[in-house]
Amino acid sequence: MQKRTISGFLIFALAGALAVRVAAAEPVLPGITDTRSYLGAFGNKKVAVVANHTSTVDLGEAARTVHTVDFLRGRGVQVAKIFAPEHGFRGTADAGEQVGDYTDPATGLPVISLYGNKKKPAKTDLDGVDFVLFDIQDVGVRFFTYLSTLHYILEACAENDIPLFVADRPNPNAFYTDGPVLEPEFASFVGLHPVPLVYGMTIGEYAQMINGEGWLGNNLACDLTVIPCRNWSREQITELPVKPSPNLPDKVSVMLYPSVCLFEGTVVNEGRGTMTPFQVFGHPELKDMPYSYVPRSIEGMSRSPKCLGKTCYGRNLTGCFDEVKNGKKLRLDWLLEAYRNYRGKASFFIPFFDKLAGTDALRKAIAAGKSEAEIRKGWEEGLHRFERVRTRYLIYK
Repeated sequence: MQKRTISGFLIFALAGALAVRVAAAEPVLPGITDTRSYLGAFGNKKVAVVANHTSTVDLGEAARTVHTVDFLRGRGVQVAKIFAPEHGFRGTADAGEQVGDYTDPATGLPVISLYGNKKKPAKTDLDGVDFVLFDIQDVGVRFFTYLSTLHYILEACAENDIPLFVADRPNPNAFYTDGPVLEPEFASFVGLHPVPLVYGMTIGEYAQMINGEGWLGNNLACDLTVIPCRNWSREQITELPVKPSPNLPDKVSVMLYPSVCLFEGTVVNEGRGTMTPFQVFGHPELKDMPYSYVPRSIEGMSRSPKCLGKTCYGRNLTGCFDEVKNGKKLRLDWLLEAYRNYRGKASFFIPFFDKLAGTDALRKAIAAGKSEAEIRKGWEEGLHRFERVRTRYLIYK
């Protein structure tokens, strides 16, 4: 196995002009801006890029941004094709919507979907490709499917002896770890690895862990290079310049997503069908709750949300950003409150819940009436084991 991490303190070819916008003394520079780390290697080689709508570079010229693919081509990189994850290359597909292959009209490049008929590039997809570059914004939650796409890219590159470069980006939820560690029998595309629900790593650090822990299987290891971002630390809450998926439109949704997304494994609406997804939750049978709303079909966000057209009763969480940020833990109390108030408890959970949780223990503990403290005690040992493994792959403070 060959693993390389290029120092985040190298002189950047573009000085400080290219940046993710955050409130910090120095602008955070995503890995893709460190052109010295890859332009020499790419030379006259053909490069496949794993990218989506979040793969952007701020040029610092009247707030002008360009897509990573355009940025690379403008610097002489021969981009041969694009691999696209869930939501598609331009980020317009609904959650779970299957996307096919096509030619991108803006670039003329072939786009191979990794969220349609296949999740992993076929050998023929990589014919003639010399390098693969992965540049996608993650949000640090196990069931966000870009992690599974990363896994299959690592696996395909390892199988075909193609070096992979991961251009790192800040993780807005990297400041804590929490939740149950996934058990192998619950592995799926919304969780492939034995990590907690919130794992506190950037996607570059996570790539190193997949590679280093042997999670690719069959003794595979990828020739991996991680290009770190600069001027970023794990405690720094980063406001993302581009929404990472259609239903994560702002920093509040991103912050609350790890906690509220568990409602996707229940009959309760998690805010899809509103302009504040993952910032509210509700259901028609939660009539004793203090907030109400009606989920609608919203093109480009959620066409068929749960409880469509019905009045849902629940909570408005839009003011809870600081509570989660300062608390540094999942808000399990929201899920417990909804379960207590739901009248038909036998139908509260749907089978998808155990896949999201990565275990059936959380569902069973809630159904048994256990307290939040008792539930947390149940995942404490696994969380500590993970944190010890995690330290081997951390790049940032």
